[in-house]
This record gives sequence, C-alpha cells and structure tokens, in this order.
Amino acid sequence: MKKIGLLAGYGDFPVLLARYLRQEDYMVYCVGVRDQTDKKILEYCQDHFWMGFGQFGKGVRFLKKHGITQATMAGGIAKMQFHHPWLVWRYLPDLYTIRLFAPHFIFRTKDNTVDSLLLTCVEAFERQGISILPGTDLAPEMLVKHELLTLGRPTKAQWKDIQFGWKIAKEMGRLDIGQTITVKDKSIVAIEALEGTDECILRSGKLCPGFTVVKVAKPQQDIRFDLPCFGIQTITNIVTAGGKVLAVEANRSVFIDHGEVVDYANKNGIVIVAINEDDIPREEYLFS
Repeated sequence: MKKIGLLAGYGDFPVLLARYLRQEDYMVYCVGVRDQTDKKILEYCQDHFWMGFGQFGKGVRFLKKHGITQATMAGGIAKMQFHHPWLVWRYLPDLYTIRLFAPHFIFRTKDNTVDSLLLTCVEAFERQGISILPGTDLAPEMLVKHELLTLGRPTKAQWKDIQFGWKIAKEMGRLDIGQTITVKDKSIVAIEALEGTDECILRSGKLCPGFTVVKVAKPQQDIRFDLPCFGIQTITNIVTAGGKVLAVEANRSVFIDHGEVVDYANKNGIVIVAINEDDIPREEYLFS
C-alpha cells in the first residue's frame, strides 16, 4: 500500500478524499486541525494527529515519523482565527511556526491574504521534504464537469447575471478577496470575504432574495489548495436564503455529494450549472 499525508481542514471534502484514497489502497496519515476537522475522517486513516494552529513543527514531525514524503491538502480553515486578539497566547506556537509566520504576524513584511497564508502552510511541509500534491490530481472524479446539473435552466435574465458576476468574481479572485459573489439584475448583492461562502449566501437572502450565486477559481489559482468547493451545505443555504441559481467553474471546482445535491436542488427549484471561461461571451445560454 502507498502512503500519503492528508492535511485536513473543516468541511466534507477531507473526509470524502480520505475515503477515496483509502479505497485506492493508500495508507492515509492525517494531520487535522483541532476543533475543525470532522472526526469521521478517522475511519479512513491509518493514524492521525490533531494539530493546533501553532503546531506546524509537531505536524511535520508526525508525518516524518511515519515516513511520509508526499501529502495533500483538503478542506477550509476558519480564517477569522488568524485575527483573534492575543493570537500568540491563544495558540502558543512552537518555534518552527513562529519562524514561518513571523513575517505575517510580527514583522508584517508579508500580507495575510488567503493565498499568502496557505502558501506559508505549504512551505512548512515542503521545507522538510514533504511535497504537497493537488488533491484533485489524486481524485480527479471530484471535479465537476462542464454541464447543466439540474432539470431547470437559467432564464435569459439569470444568464446575464451569471456573465456579469463571473467577470467580477474573477477580478475578486485576482485580488485574493474571495471566490463567491451574489448578483441580481446585474447588480452586486454581496461578495465573499473573511466570513466565507456560506455566510455570504445567507447575508444575500437578507438583502435581496432571488439572487444568483457565482463561484469561481482564482485566475492565479494554486490547485494544491483553496479550490472552490460546493456540496449539500451550499445548496441548503441557497434554498434557505431564497437564491435561485448556482454557477460554478467547470473542471476547477470540487463537487461533493453529487446525487444528494442534484436531487435536493431539483426538488427546490434551484438551477446548478458548471461552465467555463469560453461560455461567458455567448449571448444565449449555452445549454438552452
């Protein structure tokens, strides 16, 4: 059996990826984020270590102890944790973590955008001889294909909202602000920032029901981490908030719980479509 390390954050993706890797005869050694990673993941792991935000040194030593030279990242991180008052005292970082993140939190020579912080997380392991592989290279079946996923189709007005939102979402991604935007009548309802996709969607419902959600990869996306991801929680939130359409980027978005999501969306009149950059200039909706 092959060995692989799994650096797991919150959400369903790490659990599903661990299950997939186990089915592919990998021995999975998980470094999970304490109080965030779903403990269901343990069912598919050979061994595990619950790592606090300040314990990258211990996480590296755990993987090296098991002879891991390759690992992958999956799941999100509650980014607001990085801005907690008395960050250092709360997480009591080890010396290795302090050296890594001092440019971010002490000297302020590096910014604290998502890409910047996650690149430093990658560096924490690669400096020690553990290369980080894209999870979707190991499990390409989890990427959503270019297709209309539901029985319903966008109306002409909704297609215009998708086109409008796509361009803005891509620019937001380029600036590393977020990956999700909500739109109605070619007007921005809400954008994702520190709070994450779910809160952005729920906030949109309070502002303007009937909106369209557009979720894309960043133009400079590092496919080793932070790929757009959607599943039943995303669709449940859209229904709760009164949204109507979800447009995601094909072949660059992770799709979780395919059958459950599509059934739930169809029952609740939600349209889901996976498109790409070439579709955006079209005057008429591609799948009509």
